[in-house]
Amino acid sequence: MRIKADLPQKTCAACGRPFSWRKKWARDWANVRYCSDACRTGSLARAKAQQQRGE
Repeated sequence: MRIKADLPQKTCAACGRPFSWRKKWARDWANVRYCSDACRTGSLARAKAQQQRGE
């Protein structure tokens, strides 16, 4: 069993938070850019933009 701190990490292209390797990404780790589906679809970015505009 591996310790989570020993796993490779990347920074999410949408939110900038670090995320660790997951087994489901094993075959495609080189192409993984986002930490979650929310970041991938851009819903998180849209929510932040609306919040900044005061909507």
